[in-house]
Amino acid sequence: MIRALGLAVADLGTPRVLAVMLRAIAISMLVFVVIAGVLAWLLTGVDPCDLVGISSCPLGAGTGVIGAITLTLLAAWFVFPAVAITVLTTFTDSIAAAVEERHYPEAARRASRVGIGRGLLIGLKSAGRLLLLNVIALPSYLLLLVTGVGPFVLFVIVNGVAFGRDVAELAAARHGNKVSRREWLKSTRGQQHLIGLVVSVLFLVPFANILAPVIGTAAGIHLFNRSFWRMNLDKRELGPGSRRPRINAGA
Repeated sequence: MIRALGLAVADLGTPRVLAVMLRAIAISMLVFVVIAGVLAWLLTGVDPCDLVGISSCPLGAGTGVIGAITLTLLAAWFVFPAVAITVLTTFTDSIAAAVEERHYPEAARRASRVGIGRGLLIGLKSAGRLLLLNVIALPSYLLLLVTGVGPFVLFVIVNGVAFGRDVAELAAARHGNKVSRREWLKSTRGQQHLIGLVVSVLFLVPFANILAPVIGTAAGIHLFNRSFWRMNLDKRELGPGSRRPRINAGA
């Protein structure tokens, strides 16, 4: 797991991964700009004082924009992992191909494309799971506010478990069949959770949170390729006389 994360961080410097990361960041930021715009439109003219029965203080265009930006920033902390995983799934093939061609060339040649449609479906399922878990945990977030660090610890645990599973599914999507992927996911559950926990910690760190989704995705690809082909599953997947994909440990 540590090796997978180390390789993932090193991969950030490669042009292909860097290009995908910049595109994913741009799209994610655009999503939040749209959210802020919609909120600003909805908030302009709203009278929050009247809503609670005290005098009147309608929001103008300026205060509506300020309120929208504030709410968007708060929402970004809560939903950014879900938005990030949804956006990244549309680039699954690009990231996986860049990582596998560099470190696991034989696996790259054997891979099947995920495609934007299938990738988006995986992403939406993952985003839904992340949002659902965080909504369920919302009362606990609020109760833990008095502890100061409690909400952050819970955020790491909730999102770590979910995100680890999500990046593992993305990594496995290009290889094997449903049975082999399911068995691999079960056998590496602990390592998936550890990757997810590390990435969730990065989500809390300014600037590092932008890199976190790509690091997690690349780490999942490394974890898959450094373990899947060593399992007995590869004998069924590759067939008689076939070789396991070579691991370029020095790359």
